[in-house]
Amino acid sequence: MTTDPIADLLTRIRNASRANVSTFTVPHSKIKEMILKICQEKGFIEKFERTESKMPEMLISLKEGRKIELRRVSKPGQRIYMKKTAMKPFKKGLGIRIVSTSKGMMTAEEAYKQNIGGEVICEIY
Repeated sequence: MTTDPIADLLTRIRNASRANVSTFTVPHSKIKEMILKICQEKGFIEKFERTESKMPEMLISLKEGRKIELRRVSKPGQRIYMKKTAMKPFKKGLGIRIVSTSKGMMTAEEAYKQNIGGEVICEIY
């Protein structure tokens, strides 16, 4: 078991993308589900679904031929927070930052519109 489940999720997605693997599984957690929901809404992954078994998992399907780069920003040993004023477009609008705010998990763009800051979880492009 890893000590940072979010970094594990991002690494599995990155490795599957680089190896041209279209579907794979990861252990389930609510925070991973929220991150995957945002990735699906923004078009970085095809779909994901929760599978019921002894240990709940999520089956993730990546888009064919699309390479995804992911970077963990805020780590368990060093949390990175961003004020509303610092949430500028990332990679000229082609990438997203996922931010954990007092109103839940959302993209930095949505947090900027709602005039709130938060902890930067990861960057995806």
